[in-house]
Amino acid sequence: MNDSGAVLSWLVIRQDDNGNQYRVGKYATQAEAQRIADSLDDRGHKQLYWVERIGAPAQ
Repeated sequence: MNDSGAVLSWLVIRQDDNGNQYRVGKYATQAEAQRIADSLDDRGHKQLYWVERIGAPAQ
């Protein structure tokens, strides 16, 4: 952590039906990011949402 606030180590990623991926937001905890991804997913759109740790290798 630094003087500017919390470290935001978790991303929510969205993929649209054309395969394009976008960062939705950065969050301090995995649980917080997952809550956001789940709430967006619950809206019933065709997009896919998931959580990734910044700097973690892609799976």
